[in-house]
Amino acid sequence: MIAYTAPSRTNAANLTWLNEFSSDIIPVACHSHNDYMRRVPLYEGLAADCMCTKADIWSRNSSLSAGQADLLVGHTSKALAESRTLRSLYLDPLMNILGHKNEAENALSPRGVFSMAPNNSLVLLLDFKTSDDTPWDSVVAQLGPFRKNDWLTYWSSTAGVVQRPSTVVASGDAPFDTIISNSTYRDIFYDAPIAKLSEPNNPYNSNNSYYASGSLREAVRRTSFGHLSDKQKDMIKSQIETSKALGLKSRYWDTPSWPISFRNRIWTALEELGTDMLNIDDLTAVTRWDWDMCIVGGIAVCD
Repeated sequence: MIAYTAPSRTNAANLTWLNEFSSDIIPVACHSHNDYMRRVPLYEGLAADCMCTKADIWSRNSSLSAGQADLLVGHTSKALAESRTLRSLYLDPLMNILGHKNEAENALSPRGVFSMAPNNSLVLLLDFKTSDDTPWDSVVAQLGPFRKNDWLTYWSSTAGVVQRPSTVVASGDAPFDTIISNSTYRDIFYDAPIAKLSEPNNPYNSNNSYYASGSLREAVRRTSFGHLSDKQKDMIKSQIETSKALGLKSRYWDTPSWPISFRNRIWTALEELGTDMLNIDDLTAVTRWDWDMCIVGGIAVCD
């Protein structure tokens, strides 16, 4: 990247495009948590090789007709700004990237954002912060250009799940009943509650969901200096295996961020137990291979 201009009330975000931007990026199973709080949303997560990015979305102008309301991005309602929208921070930049990646007309299938792995899909996790129909209708409408270009992973009753460059997952107050109401086609998937997958007749599977997620803190309550007990490991492993059996990718949020040594032990344990996606705030640290080397003489050297 050469220069980035954040979106303002009068101008859209601007980022100078480099053809080689993702030429050396090998995607890894990490999730750029609260990505919109980074200096350069979307791109910093991509530069750190993460295959998933997350945005908390809020609806405004609910009086407008279906699909016309702006979707603002922010951690809390007080942190919202009219210039920071789902379109300006994520959808428009992602359209720009995919447009450059798919300029050639002879490709057998659409190419994704990662040059080293063009068949990999970038996951956009949308955490719905309002429960009315307004944000859902707006998301469906704003994904129209991706749908038109065949850039959205979808499920159909005839083809099953077909992976495309972008996979959209709805979380938080997203309406699961609305997602499954279309029995023949879906291109927005659900973030299923991992703790409920073992319940009888649970409705979640790869036809309607992508992730199976849950709070690690709620699952294990507390850890001993970042170490999971055998009982805790067995419980987490059981949840992960249940997720895999349903075709879902497991993800735990609410993991410790401090002390760094505790965080790294949890990361290592989750990786060893087979979790599919690490929930990450510190992009620099997660892409290091030497998590155990972050503590030297009792001093954290990674942050």
